[in-house]
Amino acid sequence: MSFSHCKVTTVSGNEVLLQSDIDFIILDWFRAIKNTIDRLPKEKSYISKNNELKIQRSSSSELLGVHADSKEAKTENRKSLIFRLNYSKSDTNDRSQVKSRLKKFITRRPSLKTLQEKGIIKDQIFGAYLHNVCEHDGSTVPHFVKMCIKAVEERGLDVDGIYRVSGNLATIQKLRFVVNQEEKLNLDDSQWEDIHVVTGALKMFFRELPEPLFPYCFFEQFVETIKIQEHDSQVKAIKDLVQRLPKPNYDTMKILFAHLQKIAAKEKMNLMSPQSLGIVFGPTLLRSEKETGSMAIHMLYQNQLIELMLTEYTKIFSSD
Repeated sequence: MSFSHCKVTTVSGNEVLLQSDIDFIILDWFRAIKNTIDRLPKEKSYISKNNELKIQRSSSSELLGVHADSKEAKTENRKSLIFRLNYSKSDTNDRSQVKSRLKKFITRRPSLKTLQEKGIIKDQIFGAYLHNVCEHDGSTVPHFVKMCIKAVEERGLDVDGIYRVSGNLATIQKLRFVVNQEEKLNLDDSQWEDIHVVTGALKMFFRELPEPLFPYCFFEQFVETIKIQEHDSQVKAIKDLVQRLPKPNYDTMKILFAHLQKIAAKEKMNLMSPQSLGIVFGPTLLRSEKETGSMAIHMLYQNQLIELMLTEYTKIFSSD
Protein backbone atom coordinates (compact mmCIF):
# COMPACT_ATOMS: atom_id res chain seq x y z
CA MET A 1 0.00 0.00 0.00
CA SER A 2 1.29 3.47 -0.90
CA PHE A 3 1.28 6.04 1.90
CA SER A 4 1.22 9.82 1.74
CA HIS A 5 3.64 11.72 3.92
CA CYS A 6 3.94 15.17 5.38
CA LYS A 7 7.45 15.75 6.73
CA VAL A 8 8.06 18.78 8.91
CA THR A 9 11.62 19.94 9.72
CA THR A 10 11.88 22.69 12.33
CA VAL A 11 14.59 25.36 12.48
CA SER A 12 16.16 23.47 15.35
CA GLY A 13 16.60 20.42 13.14
CA ASN A 14 13.81 18.28 14.63
CA GLU A 15 11.82 16.28 12.12
CA VAL A 16 8.21 15.08 12.35
CA LEU A 17 6.74 12.66 9.82
CA LEU A 18 2.95 12.55 9.38
CA GLN A 19 1.79 9.58 7.36
CA SER A 20 -1.54 8.33 6.05
CA ASP A 21 -2.81 6.11 3.24
CA ILE A 22 -5.63 8.61 2.53
CA ASP A 23 -4.45 11.44 0.34
CA PHE A 24 -7.04 14.08 1.24
CA ILE A 25 -6.28 13.66 4.95
CA ILE A 26 -2.59 14.34 4.43
CA LEU A 27 -3.52 17.32 2.27
CA ASP A 28 -5.65 18.69 5.12
CA TRP A 29 -2.69 18.36 7.46
CA PHE A 30 -0.49 20.13 4.93
CA ARG A 31 -2.93 23.03 4.55
CA ALA A 32 -3.46 23.35 8.29
CA ILE A 33 0.27 23.59 8.99
CA LYS A 34 0.86 26.04 6.14
CA ASN A 35 -2.10 28.22 7.21
CA THR A 36 -0.71 28.33 10.74
CA ILE A 37 2.67 29.47 9.44
CA ASP A 38 1.06 32.09 7.21
CA ARG A 39 -0.68 33.60 10.24
CA LEU A 40 2.60 34.09 12.13
CA PRO A 41 3.89 37.69 12.47
CA LYS A 42 6.02 38.61 9.46
CA GLU A 43 9.05 39.40 11.58
CA LYS A 44 8.89 35.85 12.99
CA SER A 45 8.01 34.09 9.78
CA TYR A 46 9.46 30.66 9.38
CA ILE A 47 9.18 30.68 5.58
CA SER A 48 11.55 32.76 3.46
CA LYS A 49 10.31 35.12 0.77
CA ASN A 50 11.75 32.84 -1.85
CA ASN A 51 9.75 29.81 -0.77
CA GLU A 52 8.01 28.13 -3.65
CA LEU A 53 5.14 25.68 -3.63
CA LYS A 54 5.75 22.84 -6.05
CA ILE A 55 2.94 20.35 -6.67
CA GLN A 56 3.39 17.78 -9.35
CA ARG A 57 2.40 14.18 -10.04
CA SER A 58 4.73 11.84 -8.19
CA SER A 59 5.31 8.19 -7.52
CA SER A 60 5.44 6.77 -4.00
CA SER A 61 9.16 7.48 -3.93
CA GLU A 62 8.86 11.13 -5.02
CA LEU A 63 8.07 13.98 -2.67
CA LEU A 64 6.43 17.34 -3.09
CA GLY A 65 7.74 20.28 -1.16
CA VAL A 66 7.49 23.79 0.12
CA HIS A 67 11.09 24.88 0.53
CA ALA A 68 13.54 27.72 0.41
CA ASP A 69 15.94 28.26 -2.48
CA SER A 70 19.03 26.08 -2.50
CA LYS A 71 21.40 28.77 -1.22
CA GLU A 72 19.20 29.69 1.75
CA ALA A 73 18.54 26.05 2.53
CA LYS A 74 22.26 25.49 2.97
CA THR A 75 22.68 28.20 5.60
CA GLU A 76 23.05 26.92 9.14
CA ASN A 77 20.49 29.26 10.72
CA ARG A 78 17.83 29.15 8.00
CA LYS A 79 14.40 30.41 9.02
CA SER A 80 12.22 27.97 7.12
CA LEU A 81 10.19 24.82 7.42
CA ILE A 82 10.44 21.99 4.92
CA PHE A 83 7.22 20.24 4.03
CA ARG A 84 7.32 17.14 1.89
CA LEU A 85 4.11 15.63 0.65
CA ASN A 86 3.45 12.59 -1.49
CA TYR A 87 0.36 13.91 -3.18
CA SER A 88 -0.99 13.74 -6.73
CA LYS A 89 -2.58 16.81 -8.25
CA SER A 90 -5.21 14.65 -9.88
CA ASP A 91 -6.36 13.55 -6.39
CA THR A 92 -7.29 17.01 -5.11
CA ASN A 93 -10.99 16.20 -5.46
CA ASP A 94 -10.81 12.91 -3.57
CA ARG A 95 -12.58 14.26 -0.52
CA SER A 96 -15.61 15.50 -2.42
CA GLN A 97 -15.69 12.27 -4.43
CA VAL A 98 -15.75 10.19 -1.26
CA LYS A 99 -18.60 12.28 0.16
CA SER A 100 -20.52 11.91 -3.10
CA ARG A 101 -20.08 8.15 -3.13
CA LEU A 102 -21.15 7.82 0.50
CA LYS A 103 -24.23 9.92 -0.18
CA LYS A 104 -25.18 7.72 -3.14
CA PHE A 105 -24.61 4.57 -1.10
CA ILE A 106 -26.85 5.80 1.73
CA THR A 107 -29.66 6.92 -0.59
CA ARG A 108 -29.55 3.65 -2.53
CA ARG A 109 -29.32 1.45 0.56
CA PRO A 110 -32.33 -0.89 0.75
CA SER A 111 -34.72 -0.55 3.67
CA LEU A 112 -34.79 -2.98 6.58
CA LYS A 113 -38.16 -4.25 5.36
CA THR A 114 -36.74 -4.97 1.91
CA LEU A 115 -33.77 -6.85 3.37
CA GLN A 116 -36.13 -8.91 5.54
CA GLU A 117 -38.40 -9.69 2.58
CA LYS A 118 -35.41 -10.90 0.57
CA GLY A 119 -34.26 -13.05 3.48
CA ILE A 120 -30.98 -11.19 3.89
CA ILE A 121 -31.94 -10.13 7.41
CA LYS A 122 -33.93 -12.70 9.36
CA ASP A 123 -36.57 -12.08 12.01
CA GLN A 124 -34.76 -12.13 15.31
CA ILE A 125 -35.52 -14.75 17.96
CA PHE A 126 -33.31 -13.30 20.69
CA GLY A 127 -34.48 -9.83 21.65
CA ALA A 128 -37.96 -10.22 20.12
CA TYR A 129 -41.24 -10.09 22.00
CA LEU A 130 -42.40 -13.47 23.23
CA HIS A 131 -45.68 -13.39 21.33
CA ASN A 132 -43.82 -12.54 18.11
CA VAL A 133 -41.46 -15.48 18.56
CA CYS A 134 -44.39 -17.79 19.24
CA GLU A 135 -46.23 -16.48 16.21
CA HIS A 136 -43.12 -17.03 14.10
CA ASP A 137 -42.81 -20.62 15.38
CA GLY A 138 -46.52 -21.34 15.06
CA SER A 139 -46.67 -22.36 18.72
CA THR A 140 -47.45 -20.90 22.12
CA VAL A 141 -43.98 -21.92 23.36
CA PRO A 142 -40.82 -20.88 21.47
CA HIS A 143 -39.22 -23.79 19.64
CA PHE A 144 -35.78 -22.79 20.95
CA VAL A 145 -37.00 -22.97 24.57
CA LYS A 146 -38.34 -26.49 24.02
CA MET A 147 -35.08 -27.57 22.35
CA CYS A 148 -32.97 -26.29 25.26
CA ILE A 149 -35.19 -27.91 27.87
CA LYS A 150 -35.05 -31.23 26.03
CA ALA A 151 -31.24 -31.09 25.79
CA VAL A 152 -30.82 -30.23 29.49
CA GLU A 153 -33.18 -32.99 30.62
CA GLU A 154 -31.32 -35.52 28.48
CA ARG A 155 -27.80 -34.69 29.61
CA GLY A 156 -27.80 -32.02 32.31
CA LEU A 157 -30.08 -32.92 35.21
CA ASP A 158 -27.23 -34.40 37.23
CA VAL A 159 -24.63 -31.76 36.35
CA ASP A 160 -23.26 -29.85 39.33
CA GLY A 161 -24.40 -26.21 39.29
CA ILE A 162 -26.66 -26.56 36.26
CA TYR A 163 -28.02 -23.09 35.36
CA ARG A 164 -25.74 -21.52 37.98
CA VAL A 165 -22.43 -22.24 36.26
CA SER A 166 -21.74 -19.99 33.27
CA GLY A 167 -20.86 -21.43 29.87
CA ASN A 168 -18.32 -19.97 27.46
CA LEU A 169 -19.76 -16.60 26.41
CA ALA A 170 -18.26 -16.70 22.90
CA THR A 171 -19.87 -20.09 22.24
CA ILE A 172 -23.18 -18.88 23.68
CA GLN A 173 -23.07 -15.87 21.35
CA LYS A 174 -22.32 -18.21 18.45
CA LEU A 175 -25.37 -20.28 19.34
CA ARG A 176 -27.42 -17.09 19.60
CA PHE A 177 -26.28 -16.10 16.09
CA VAL A 178 -27.23 -19.49 14.64
CA VAL A 179 -30.70 -19.26 16.16
CA ASN A 180 -31.24 -15.69 14.93
CA GLN A 181 -30.14 -16.62 11.41
CA GLU A 182 -32.59 -19.54 11.41
CA GLU A 183 -29.81 -21.94 10.60
CA LYS A 184 -30.56 -25.60 11.25
CA LEU A 185 -29.84 -26.15 14.92
CA ASN A 186 -28.85 -29.45 16.44
CA LEU A 187 -28.01 -29.12 20.12
CA ASP A 188 -26.51 -32.61 20.07
CA ASP A 189 -23.75 -31.30 17.80
CA SER A 190 -20.29 -31.46 19.37
CA GLN A 191 -19.90 -27.67 19.35
CA TRP A 192 -22.74 -27.46 21.89
CA GLU A 193 -21.55 -30.40 23.99
CA ASP A 194 -21.01 -28.17 27.04
CA ILE A 195 -24.47 -28.18 28.61
CA HIS A 196 -23.66 -24.90 30.35
CA VAL A 197 -23.61 -23.27 26.90
CA VAL A 198 -27.18 -24.46 26.31
CA THR A 199 -28.38 -23.27 29.73
CA GLY A 200 -26.53 -19.97 29.24
CA ALA A 201 -28.27 -19.44 25.89
CA LEU A 202 -31.68 -20.24 27.40
CA LYS A 203 -31.14 -17.73 30.22
CA MET A 204 -29.95 -15.16 27.66
CA PHE A 205 -33.12 -15.70 25.62
CA PHE A 206 -35.33 -14.87 28.62
CA ARG A 207 -33.05 -12.02 29.73
CA GLU A 208 -33.22 -10.35 26.31
CA LEU A 209 -37.00 -10.42 26.02
CA PRO A 210 -38.10 -6.76 25.65
CA GLU A 211 -40.83 -7.60 28.15
CA PRO A 212 -40.05 -10.38 30.64
CA LEU A 213 -41.91 -13.66 30.98
CA PHE A 214 -43.83 -12.08 33.88
CA PRO A 215 -45.21 -9.02 32.02
CA TYR A 216 -44.43 -5.58 33.43
CA CYS A 217 -48.07 -4.85 34.17
CA PHE A 218 -48.14 -7.86 36.54
CA PHE A 219 -44.93 -7.03 38.37
CA GLU A 220 -46.39 -5.17 41.36
CA GLN A 221 -49.21 -7.66 41.69
CA PHE A 222 -46.84 -10.62 41.91
CA VAL A 223 -44.67 -8.75 44.40
CA GLU A 224 -47.74 -8.14 46.57
CA THR A 225 -48.53 -11.87 46.66
CA ILE A 226 -45.18 -12.56 48.35
CA LYS A 227 -46.21 -10.22 51.17
CA ILE A 228 -49.29 -12.33 51.99
CA GLN A 229 -48.72 -14.09 55.29
CA GLU A 230 -51.15 -17.02 55.03
CA HIS A 231 -49.61 -19.70 52.79
CA ASP A 232 -52.72 -21.09 51.10
CA SER A 233 -53.99 -17.58 50.34
CA GLN A 234 -50.59 -16.73 48.96
CA VAL A 235 -50.56 -19.73 46.61
CA LYS A 236 -54.12 -19.00 45.48
CA ALA A 237 -53.24 -15.37 44.71
CA ILE A 238 -50.26 -16.45 42.60
CA LYS A 239 -52.39 -19.05 40.80
CA ASP A 240 -55.04 -16.42 40.00
CA LEU A 241 -52.41 -14.09 38.51
CA VAL A 242 -50.77 -16.86 36.51
CA GLN A 243 -54.14 -17.85 35.02
CA ARG A 244 -54.57 -14.26 33.77
CA LEU A 245 -51.31 -14.19 31.83
CA PRO A 246 -51.32 -14.09 28.00
CA LYS A 247 -51.28 -17.62 26.60
CA PRO A 248 -47.68 -17.52 25.26
CA ASN A 249 -46.49 -16.35 28.70
CA TYR A 250 -48.58 -18.92 30.57
CA ASP A 251 -47.67 -21.89 28.36
CA THR A 252 -43.98 -21.01 28.28
CA MET A 253 -43.95 -20.45 32.04
CA LYS A 254 -45.68 -23.76 32.68
CA ILE A 255 -43.17 -25.72 30.61
CA LEU A 256 -40.18 -23.85 32.04
CA PHE A 257 -41.24 -24.32 35.68
CA ALA A 258 -42.00 -27.99 35.10
CA HIS A 259 -38.46 -28.31 33.80
CA LEU A 260 -36.95 -26.39 36.73
CA GLN A 261 -38.92 -28.60 39.11
CA LYS A 262 -37.11 -31.59 37.61
CA ILE A 263 -33.81 -29.79 38.21
CA ALA A 264 -34.73 -29.19 41.85
CA ALA A 265 -35.74 -32.86 42.25
CA LYS A 266 -32.10 -33.78 41.54
CA GLU A 267 -30.80 -31.34 44.15
CA LYS A 268 -28.59 -33.93 45.86
CA MET A 269 -26.62 -34.41 42.64
CA ASN A 270 -26.71 -30.99 40.95
CA LEU A 271 -26.82 -28.92 44.16
CA MET A 272 -29.58 -26.73 42.72
CA SER A 273 -32.41 -26.29 45.22
CA PRO A 274 -35.59 -24.30 44.52
CA GLN A 275 -33.96 -21.45 46.44
CA SER A 276 -30.84 -21.59 44.22
CA LEU A 277 -32.99 -21.62 41.08
CA GLY A 278 -34.97 -18.69 42.47
CA ILE A 279 -31.75 -16.69 42.82
CA VAL A 280 -30.73 -17.55 39.25
CA PHE A 281 -34.07 -16.98 37.51
CA GLY A 282 -35.77 -14.38 39.71
CA PRO A 283 -34.26 -11.22 38.15
CA THR A 284 -34.38 -12.81 34.68
CA LEU A 285 -38.06 -13.74 34.58
CA LEU A 286 -39.54 -11.01 36.79
CA ARG A 287 -38.35 -7.42 36.74
CA SER A 288 -39.73 -3.93 37.05
CA GLU A 289 -40.08 -1.74 33.98
CA LYS A 290 -38.50 1.18 35.86
CA GLU A 291 -35.60 0.94 38.25
CA THR A 292 -36.42 2.24 41.70
CA GLY A 293 -34.66 2.64 45.01
CA SER A 294 -36.29 -0.57 46.26
CA MET A 295 -34.52 -2.80 43.72
CA ALA A 296 -32.76 -4.80 46.45
CA ILE A 297 -36.08 -5.53 48.16
CA HIS A 298 -37.69 -6.40 44.84
CA MET A 299 -34.87 -8.83 44.10
CA LEU A 300 -35.64 -10.65 47.34
CA TYR A 301 -39.30 -10.88 46.35
CA GLN A 302 -38.36 -12.06 42.85
CA ASN A 303 -36.28 -14.90 44.22
CA GLN A 304 -38.93 -15.90 46.75
CA LEU A 305 -41.65 -15.93 44.09
CA ILE A 306 -39.73 -18.29 41.80
CA GLU A 307 -38.87 -20.55 44.74
CA LEU A 308 -42.51 -20.68 45.90
CA MET A 309 -43.81 -21.39 42.37
CA LEU A 310 -41.40 -24.32 42.09
CA THR A 311 -42.33 -25.85 45.43
CA GLU A 312 -46.06 -25.34 44.76
CA TYR A 313 -45.94 -26.02 41.01
CA THR A 314 -48.76 -28.57 41.00
CA LYS A 315 -51.22 -26.32 42.83
CA ILE A 316 -50.38 -23.19 40.82
CA PHE A 317 -50.47 -24.73 37.35
CA SER A 318 -53.24 -27.29 37.91
CA SER A 319 -56.32 -26.77 35.75
CA ASP A 320 -58.86 -27.02 38.60
